Amino acid sequence: MLEVHSRMTEEFVRVATTSEIQADKMKMVQYKGQAICLANITGKYYAIRNTCTHLGGPLAQGKLEDHMVECPWHGSRFDLTTGEVKRGPAQTSEPIYEVKVEGTSILIRPK
Repeated sequence: MLEVHSRMTEEFVRVATTSEIQADKMKMVQYKGQAICLANITGKYYAIRNTCTHLGGPLAQGKLEDHMVECPWHGSRFDLTTGEVKRGPAQTSEPIYEVKVEGTSILIRPK
């Protein structure tokens, strides 16, 4: 007999519309009380936790370059596609979110 392990999957939550976030820009949105940095990179959307793992800087207020976000406080850089730290002082990766666009609605859920 096969045992099925079910993984609890969070539902997608609408966090913004496509008109709210211009190409190559970022915006802070909320997902169930969590601050999320939502980025539009040439029409593709990425979502990462908005709070820098170093000292809590607001990532959406930082610089966006290619698929990297740079914290405005101390310059830590994170890859928006994986959450990995690409430059310190941060040492801990950021949680990332799955993004889905339905019509003009942007929906996210934890990956």
